[in-house]
Order: sequence, then structure tokens, then C-alpha cells
Amino acid sequence: MSANAAPSSPHVMNTYGRLPIALSHGQGCRVWDTEGRAYLDGLGGIAVNTLGHNHPELVPALQDQISKLIHSSNYYHVPGQEKLATKLTELSGLTNAFFCCTGLEANEAALKLARKFGHDKGIERPEIVVYEAAFHGRSIATLSATGNPKVQKGFGPLVEGFIRVPLNDIEALKKATDGNPNVVAVFFETIQGEGGIHPMRLEYLRQVRQLCDERDWLMMIDEVQCGMGRTGKWFAHQWAGIKPDVMPLAKGLGSGVPIGAVVAGPRAANIFGPGNHGTTFGGNPLAMRAGIETIRIMEEHKLLENAANVGEHLKSALQRELGTLPGVKDIRGQGLMLGIELDRPCGVILNRACDAGLLLSVTADSVIRLVPPLILSVAEADEIIAILVPIVKAFLAEPTP
Repeated sequence: MSANAAPSSPHVMNTYGRLPIALSHGQGCRVWDTEGRAYLDGLGGIAVNTLGHNHPELVPALQDQISKLIHSSNYYHVPGQEKLATKLTELSGLTNAFFCCTGLEANEAALKLARKFGHDKGIERPEIVVYEAAFHGRSIATLSATGNPKVQKGFGPLVEGFIRVPLNDIEALKKATDGNPNVVAVFFETIQGEGGIHPMRLEYLRQVRQLCDERDWLMMIDEVQCGMGRTGKWFAHQWAGIKPDVMPLAKGLGSGVPIGAVVAGPRAANIFGPGNHGTTFGGNPLAMRAGIETIRIMEEHKLLENAANVGEHLKSALQRELGTLPGVKDIRGQGLMLGIELDRPCGVILNRACDAGLLLSVTADSVIRLVPPLILSVAEADEIIAILVPIVKAFLAEPTP
């Protein structure tokens, strides 16, 4: 890899620890850098590029939309919003949607919904239950809901009104909230992404749904990373047979075009009125077309089934090749959202995989994360194994510092 492949600009804020490459184009599950080197994309733009790159049906649809209207304004009706909202409510069993541009914005809107839900009930200081190791964004409110002291450091004082509990422990949730009349919502990811690919157990999800019903809380499920077919169902919580009251979405919904959404059920759908919330770019015609076409293509090409089947093949291969090695703590996740947890920080694997022609990420310091496009084939999954397994084995054989 050339040291000059991606010179850093003195005019771009230093907010990312970048690899020394710059990507120029892609096709399917492969991308090429500006020096012509090819990579297998095991990251999918961090679970964003649902349909891979240069999809033959998505690209012409977006070109058609760009030639007509990119942005208008929410002063006017946007027909695509109604079409996409109808589809999302059909897939989720919920009733209404609000559109924004990012997962952070969707989560911020969910937090506002919960607070207004509380105020409408006469609760002056609403509190929201959140989770250890959660990640909901980097705005001040979503950062406060996030459970990572490293990303919070330097940005205090954080927003108050959050109660933090451990994952998958219904008794801990009850103990943290018993006798507290200010609790209005429980907010969590079905499978934590940035926190290290930690799934909520299905029985726990059902227990939380029951508790929310008993105590008149909103159940708010952040499906930004684990939703949109990534686990083999449209939304990861559907494996538990439950419905949330509020569901933020983003990432894979637009296959790379910035889009976010909050989908709400009957208890939350009418909390906001005109003037309570809004966005300039949210719900623009281009983003709506991207969402509509992404879902259409996913349905027609059976990409949920592909995510489930290829994901199971990939997970089984990882377990077979790495699962019994000393130093491998766990291999977890579902569909094409998988994590390999090692017993030591493994950030160097990011660079080594890149050198070997594979894009992935390392999150929570010691978890190798794979979130490739949902079009990934079995042959490409085998290629991931062929590249990644020797790198992990070599890394684990090195003496620990």
C-alpha cells in the first residue's frame, strides 16, 4: 500500500483515524482505491451499502430522480414520503413515520418523543432507561444515552434524565426503576453495534415489552445498524415476535444515500404535532426514492433470505476456523452482522486486513466486526474467511505486550 495513497488534507478537521487509502469506485461487494487496488467490502460503509456498489437497478432509479427533483422542502407534500412510510409501516406493523437524514437524528427524535410523552402525562423530569455499552450517536443527547465513557470524555456536562442498566437482566431493570414515577421509556439496540455486537436475548425482549405495557412506558428500539434486513428479518426485534412503540432507522435504508426514519406505533405516533420537530433535508425526494428502491430490490432479490443464509454460512465457518482458538472469546451476531471478540485489543487487524484486500472494522477495542452488503455471496463469504482467518491466527500467535 502506498504511503501516499490518501494524503490527509490540512483543511479537513482531524476527526477520524483513517487508513492510508482513498476509494474511487465499487462494483457489487468490491471496491477499488485510487491506485487501482481491489478490496472485498466486509464493512459495507458500516452497514450502509445494503445493495453493494453500483447496483444495476438502484443507480438508474437515483439518476432518474436526480433529473427530476433532489430537494424541495417540508413546506410541501413529498409523495415519496407517503410511499416509503406506507412500506415501512407495512413491514414493521407500526403506523406512522417521520423522516430525517441520519441515525443520530432518528435517535434524537426518539428521545424527544419520550420526553414529550412524559410531559403530556404531567411528568416534569422524564427519565429514560438506557444500556451499558450502548451507542446511539454523538450529539449531546444521544452521546448521553450512549454507554461509552471514552466517547463521552471531554463533552460534559452530559444531558440528565438517563438510567443505565446492564443487558439481558430483567431484574436489574426492575430494580433500577421500581418506585420511580418519572420513567417514561426503555431505549436500546436489539444488537449493539459499536458496543461490540452484543445481542439482546429474545426472552429478554419479550420481558421488556411486557414491563413497558404494565408500566405505560414507551419501548424504543434503535434498529439503525441491525435493522433493514441485516439479520434475516426486516428488523432484528422481529425474531422475538414483538413490536416496539418507537423504532429509529437509518444506515441501510437508503443503500448509501443519507436517510433516517422514526417509525412509531399507536402509543407514540401522535405525540408530535406541527412545530414540535422538523428537519430541512429529511424526507427529501432523492432520499425517499433511495429508500423505496432499496426495499423493492431487497424484496425482489430475496435479500433477507440471502442475509440469513450467507450469514449463517459465514458464522459457521468462523466458528469452525477460529472458535476453539485460545484468545477467541466469542463469535456472535446474526445474519450479516457478526462480531469476533478476542481477549486483547486488536486494532492492528484493521490495517492488516486492509493490506490483504479486506475491509472490516474493529469496535469496542477487541471485536472484529463484519457488516458487508446484503448481496454477499457464499463464494465471497468464503473469500472473507480465506483472508481473515490467517490474519487472526497470526495475530493471536504474537506475544501479548
